[in-house]
Amino acid sequence: MNPTIRRKLKVPIFLHVGCGQKRKNQTTPGFYKSNWHELRFDIDESVQPDLLGTMTDMTAVADISVDAVYSSHNIEHLYPHEVPVALKEFLRVLKPDGFAIITCPDLKSVCALVAEGKLLEAAYTSPAGPIAPIDILYGYRHSMAQGNLYMAHRCGFTQNVLDGTLRACGFQTVASMARGRAPFFDLFAVASKSARTEAEMRALAQAHFPLTSPKS
Repeated sequence: MNPTIRRKLKVPIFLHVGCGQKRKNQTTPGFYKSNWHELRFDIDESVQPDLLGTMTDMTAVADISVDAVYSSHNIEHLYPHEVPVALKEFLRVLKPDGFAIITCPDLKSVCALVAEGKLLEAAYTSPAGPIAPIDILYGYRHSMAQGNLYMAHRCGFTQNVLDGTLRACGFQTVASMARGRAPFFDLFAVASKSARTEAEMRALAQAHFPLTSPKS
């Protein structure tokens, strides 16, 4: 959509960070079932993003220019000291009433499998093939063996750590959930740039999370 037309129609914009090959219909129901406009952002030029860059350097995105940020399974690819840099970049590009939807692996549930001696056993089968705890912890081995080192994981989160990190980086209100079972083993968080009520956060979670009750 032409940016001028978008401004006139006041269509909300969400920045799809680390989009890869995915499009709007592969994000959340709250985005793809409404009039949200997707702006795709990625480090990999081959996936043809609208904007090229990294989570730690999003200078291609203007200050306070988007209504939401969607980041699915990206922050675990950063080194721990880079996570606050990326989250503050998310805050920078968000409008005052904006929010971020962030998903990543849930180390608590994955490490429970490791403690059972199942590091290399398939935890579930994805369209790409069997996924073992070692793939969730460190990155999908098959892709990395093919030369795609963007898939490497360099840090990780439990639900409490993700919540605390988001708040420490400046998000005012956070709600989250963990899906510690096959085939998920993931965390979902909605983080608001401004203070919101519990009811407002639950409404955002219901729009963008899988069906379950969020922790707030």
